[in-house]
Amino acid sequence: MYFVLRSRMFFLVQAGLALPALLICTLTAYAERQVVYEHAPVVASIPIVKHVRVSTPREECWQQEVAYRPGHRQTGVSTVVGALVGGAIGNAVGHHKKNKQVGAVLGAVLGGTVGHAVGRKNRPIVNNSEEVCRVYHDSYQEEQIIGYRVQYQFNDRIYTTRTRTDPGESIKLRLAISPVAT
Repeated sequence: MYFVLRSRMFFLVQAGLALPALLICTLTAYAERQVVYEHAPVVASIPIVKHVRVSTPREECWQQEVAYRPGHRQTGVSTVVGALVGGAIGNAVGHHKKNKQVGAVLGAVLGGTVGHAVGRKNRPIVNNSEEVCRVYHDSYQEEQIIGYRVQYQFNDRIYTTRTRTDPGESIKLRLAISPVAT
């Protein structure tokens, strides 16, 4: 049987009749099946709800006093002078050659640190008011309707379906009618 159908299809393709044959088969199947649209009364329409967290940004700004030292960048002169003075004092304190070298290194480090601190202290501190802002996120739970569970009556039976929108008092049905082969 398969070989016979296949050989007939091959013959139709070779003869250029494949498209008309396919069209005739489709129209025959369509003629046996009929589509009808009806309206059915809605018995119940229940919203389907999803809980969603919603976050909204909120910016708060205020004036704040800020203290800083204005002016030019630090040149490092006070650090260098402090290191030289500290190194000289450390060298003078030591009695032996090795002690003088260690004293000079330690004196230079300590003197440089003190000189740096003194150099920073000599610049005046200025208070200024600046605007400072911060963003806060306020969040809350919200219910969103994502669809409707609809119950409708058709032929004295209750059916249930899901729709995206509320259908109202009636719902449109698509009925495909085809004969039962006996």
